[in-house]
Amino acid sequence: MNPNLRRHDVVIMGGGLAGLTLALQLKQRFGDIDIVVLERRAHPVPHAAHKVGESSVEIGAHYFDTVLGLKPHMHGAQLRKFGFRFFFSEGRRDIDQVTEIGASRYLSVPSYQIDRGIFENYLAEEATRRGVRFVDNALVRRIDLAEDPREPHRLAWTQDGETHLVHARWLIDACGRAGLLKRKLGLAEPNAHECNAVWFRIGERITIDDWSDNAEWRARCEPQARWLSTNHLVGAGYWVWLIPLASGSHSVGIVADPRLHPIETIDSFDKAMQWFQTWQPRLFDELDGKRHLLQDFAFFRDFSYGCKQVFSGRRWALTGEAGLFLDPFYSPGSDFIAMSNTYIADLIAHDRAGHSVDARAQLYDQIYHSFYESTLALYTDQYSLFGDPEVLPVKVIWDYTYYWGVLSQIFFQQRLTDLALLGSLRDELQHGQRLNFAVQDFLRAWSALSEKRNPAVMLDQAALPWFAELNRSLNDRLDDDAFRIRMRASVEQLRALAGEILVRATGEHPGLDGDALRAVLAEKISIAASPGCTQAPMLFAPG
Repeated sequence: MNPNLRRHDVVIMGGGLAGLTLALQLKQRFGDIDIVVLERRAHPVPHAAHKVGESSVEIGAHYFDTVLGLKPHMHGAQLRKFGFRFFFSEGRRDIDQVTEIGASRYLSVPSYQIDRGIFENYLAEEATRRGVRFVDNALVRRIDLAEDPREPHRLAWTQDGETHLVHARWLIDACGRAGLLKRKLGLAEPNAHECNAVWFRIGERITIDDWSDNAEWRARCEPQARWLSTNHLVGAGYWVWLIPLASGSHSVGIVADPRLHPIETIDSFDKAMQWFQTWQPRLFDELDGKRHLLQDFAFFRDFSYGCKQVFSGRRWALTGEAGLFLDPFYSPGSDFIAMSNTYIADLIAHDRAGHSVDARAQLYDQIYHSFYESTLALYTDQYSLFGDPEVLPVKVIWDYTYYWGVLSQIFFQQRLTDLALLGSLRDELQHGQRLNFAVQDFLRAWSALSEKRNPAVMLDQAALPWFAELNRSLNDRLDDDAFRIRMRASVEQLRALAGEILVRATGEHPGLDGDALRAVLAEKISIAASPGCTQAPMLFAPG
């Protein structure tokens, strides 16, 4: 018997956001489970850590504050996000004279701006307090996956020059883009979304509220609250993010379609500043005197990718960026961590109960990839319309409605692993997915014809009663019958919204081809009557 050999129920390779939250979720569900987390970096990590993924949306936020019980930390050590906000400010300094998309007040369900350094340090400490063995400065050297399902996986790792051998019943890859299991098993898979990103941190707040002294503009939403949004400065083929961090730093990023804005034009801080001077001059003005406050700079080429498989009945899984990554535009990263971790926890639960997990792992993998494909459609070949003040506001409303009405309802109502219930809604869910694909194609065609008018208005999402109610409805607690009714109503709401989009766009542009969308809307499907709120116009009044 090797005295250095340790046996664990679960070994998690990677002690970042995905790995640590999975460890907490497992420990919360099974008090006696033996978990070790192997993290390459030394802890504690610096605040404003050199990572992307600071902005969360409703699924990820609910996972952190409610599912994992971290609400005191989220409220006390992080920033509550004032939603998404968009400014069509390309080439402009007069931000009060362009179209703005955003809410004038906080909606019901919270989300957060997350300083990843603060959060990951806290998660490591909390995991240790709950009985997880957290090892930093650990490098995984060898992985031997068990061929026999009765045998454990074998792993070798080093710390400070000393080699450790462990056996693990479950092996989880949460090591980010290093993708140890992905590379070992040849699971990497490209997708059709080609995009690049650069980002950096500045050690001072960027208070966008102060970019104008126009009293009317300032009064459009809660006082001095815009800076707490994930602010997007948008143009054709790109968007710029501004995300505040609780440490006092501000995260700035450029995400661009290389066909319109090649990475070579932005892949250093000086190049990015020159780019801002042309495309977003008001931000250039803000940053020009703060160059000495630069904290870091990094870039990713072709950051979006898929994965052939993320869950296996052979008792291994991938979570977070070790598996797949979409696009930061709607901040889905923590959402997909929440979903993959929930699936992994359920697979481990069935295994601990003595059940085979082969079939269940295969079904979870299919469902998870279906969510991935539906979300990927929001981004693929859509960057060209990001600078369109007429079409992007409609796209944002559609995308939110699909997200809050379908995916968020499944997660918030704890139905993610309820295969029977989801199976009873298969036709409705597939119809909603086809609608989403058709609407994304239609929006792109519409933008090719639109006049791209950019009036000085704020399109207030909070002023759409049905939209605010959809957000609030995530807080409801539904039994199975009520959940079925909710999901069918959500699909009918999507049909009503798609119909209104079709009528508006073809009314403005009679030559616009809407046949593909009409065909999906014409499908016969048994769903509930439309909610009463969809009888009124669902979109903003045309500009």
